[in-house]
Amino acid sequence: MKGQEPIESLVYEFSRLPGIGRKSAERLTYYLLDEDEERVEALAQALIRAKTETKKCSSCYNYTDQDPCPICSNPHRDRTKICVVEQPKDVFVIEKTRKYHGLYHVLHGVVAPQKGLGVKDITIPELLTRLGEEDVEEVILATNPNQDGQTTALYLAQLIQPMGIRCTRISYGLPFGGGMEYYDSLTVGTAIENRVEIQGKTPEE
Repeated sequence: MKGQEPIESLVYEFSRLPGIGRKSAERLTYYLLDEDEERVEALAQALIRAKTETKKCSSCYNYTDQDPCPICSNPHRDRTKICVVEQPKDVFVIEKTRKYHGLYHVLHGVVAPQKGLGVKDITIPELLTRLGEEDVEEVILATNPNQDGQTTALYLAQLIQPMGIRCTRISYGLPFGGGMEYYDSLTVGTAIENRVEIQGKTPEE
């Protein structure tokens, strides 16, 4: 529509975000247009700061504004355990449970050949290097309970178990087919506490 190019541009950018459809994008756009300019500028600055000042921890690859991140540098964390998750947001979900006190490793994806995602597209090589250098006794595979998450967990188990490291998988309380961020803290905490040893053959890469 003529005369509304800036509005349409903002609606379009909002609609590109995950889970945001056209109607939601329009609501967000008109909400911001009704806000004070200072509030909008604060939001814009927060977005820029998050993008420019956030980096990946050189150890666990979680997003952080310091390196190593606060979890990796915390001397009170159990350094014999590493919980492997798909995305940084999964670390936040597990931390909210207060049931886990070890370290993390963020894959930033899954092994999904049908989507063109292989081992080298995520931080599996970095994880294996880390396991070879650190005194780790258990790796907890907390990838999402869906097909890609299960495939990735089994593939990792095949690589990790020959290293003499205990390999477990969260299971109880998480229905198949979902994502970690959609479950409440009690459910995720129960899944962590009731993790089980991984058994069975691993699918081919």
